[in-house]
Amino acid sequence: MSTGELLSIDPLELKFPFELKKQINCSLRLSNKTENYVAFKVKTTNPKKYCVRPNTGVVLPHSTCDIIVTMQAQKEAPPDMQCRDKFLLQSVKVEDGVTAKDITAEMFNKEAGHVVEECKLRVIYVSPPQPPSPVAEESEEGSSPRGSVSDNGNLNISEAPRSVVESPEKSAETKALCAKLTEEKNNAIQLCNKIRQEMEMLRRGSRSSGGVSFMTVVIIGLLGIILGYFMKKT
Repeated sequence: MSTGELLSIDPLELKFPFELKKQINCSLRLSNKTENYVAFKVKTTNPKKYCVRPNTGVVLPHSTCDIIVTMQAQKEAPPDMQCRDKFLLQSVKVEDGVTAKDITAEMFNKEAGHVVEECKLRVIYVSPPQPPSPVAEESEEGSSPRGSVSDNGNLNISEAPRSVVESPEKSAETKALCAKLTEEKNNAIQLCNKIRQEMEMLRRGSRSSGGVSFMTVVIIGLLGIILGYFMKKT
């Protein structure tokens, strides 16, 4: 901040977060702590590159005025991000009641005997704020095993996913076991069909004799045990 006799200027350096092909704004605040009306005028060494609003005006006693400096979109970055552009802010005491429309270039003419206060402002390019980098989420399925170092310095590899392809030896054993279970299941089905046929024959014989034989009860019990055993295995 620069504290002159007429105006306090904040900041003294115009910092622009430089980005190619993008207009960039920078604000400037003028504070009048005197009892007088103070007129100001803003000049720059590169008027085609910057737009200043307002570039002239009047700051009333004990009040402030905000200025917006806009840098036009640039197609190329300067070497080493160094900028030589400068601004000059002139201020002068004027009569009470003067407005921005009453300001003339003659008011800031030192040769005419006016007391003109001047302050030079530098232009600085800064890097634009970087967005936070997204954290890649790891998928549980299909993720490769990760290693970790234990307390004793040994490298531990985490378990591979369950979906890893089995070795050829284990695959052959699995196929053989499935074939054996399928054969036992087919044999059990044939046995059950045979028992059903014998039961049907016994049922017919029991109807003629008027009761259920002991052998029928035994066969029914065996049938239930066999079916339960093979259902558990399959």
